[in-house]
Amino acid sequence: MSSPPPSGIYVPAVLFFDENEEFDVPAIKAHVLRLAKGGVTGILVQGSNGEAQHLSHDERKEAIRLTRKTLDENGFQDVVVIAGTGAQSTRETKKLCVDAKEAGATHVLVLTPSTWPPRMTKDAIIRFHREVADASPIPTMIYNFPTVTAGINLDSDTIGTLAEHPNIVGTKLSCGDIGKLHRLTSSVSPEKFATFPGTSSVYLQGVLSGSAGLIGALPNIAPKAHLSVWNLYKEGKLDDAMKLQALLGHADAAVSKLGGISAIKAIIAKEFGYGQPHVRGPLLPISADNFGGPGWDKVKELLELEKFLMAESA
Repeated sequence: MSSPPPSGIYVPAVLFFDENEEFDVPAIKAHVLRLAKGGVTGILVQGSNGEAQHLSHDERKEAIRLTRKTLDENGFQDVVVIAGTGAQSTRETKKLCVDAKEAGATHVLVLTPSTWPPRMTKDAIIRFHREVADASPIPTMIYNFPTVTAGINLDSDTIGTLAEHPNIVGTKLSCGDIGKLHRLTSSVSPEKFATFPGTSSVYLQGVLSGSAGLIGALPNIAPKAHLSVWNLYKEGKLDDAMKLQALLGHADAAVSKLGGISAIKAIIAKEFGYGQPHVRGPLLPISADNFGGPGWDKVKELLELEKFLMAESA
């Protein structure tokens, strides 16, 4: 029987481009290494933050290969690589799952197709995910993110039904619904099915409800701060963990308002010295020099904490 990825912190890594929108390989490698050194359990290549829908098949495969190779060459063989393999047809999704295994991923994360929302009934959604899982050479996970799937929002009953499949081993709930998460963690064995919140705003709340950790965008900026929450919780220091969780929640909301993917790249380029804030159109780049407004003070506070933690472990 297939196994879920280990519990911990996973980050849908942003993918860096040069001014011609080609891969910035040195920046990609630098980012992968900072995340690994920051203590993440795994890296999700081609999550929504990785601009998967903006890449060709060959580029998607190369991004996975480059991530796995960078980790292996630098002593991080234990860091897991999950690949996003969402596509608009069952046939293409199956191919991307095969590509992901060949490139070095151990699990895949699958978005529900959304070009034709009225046709994506519960039966159609279940059939799609089961057919992909039947064909995938590595275990699959269900990616529920209504923002990027035309509002399609899988309920806990649908995900629970899919969890019965022997090759479907988890879910990422970017809907941020703690009630849904808790219904799943309390009804499906965590040894068979890992349930992850998809946003740092409910990271610790998810852990308290039995989640397997986090798959979220904010660790792109502050992996060590997220690891600190995890460690504080494990040590039974819940008050301290919740205080840090509050900072993560404020910062997560602020980064989203600043521009999401574009903002994350701009912050990394300015604060950590690698990469440029280039994105592929139709996304627009953002300059970190213009950041401010509600919540920006919390982002700055998080950056100061992250740099302190980096210096402390150096």
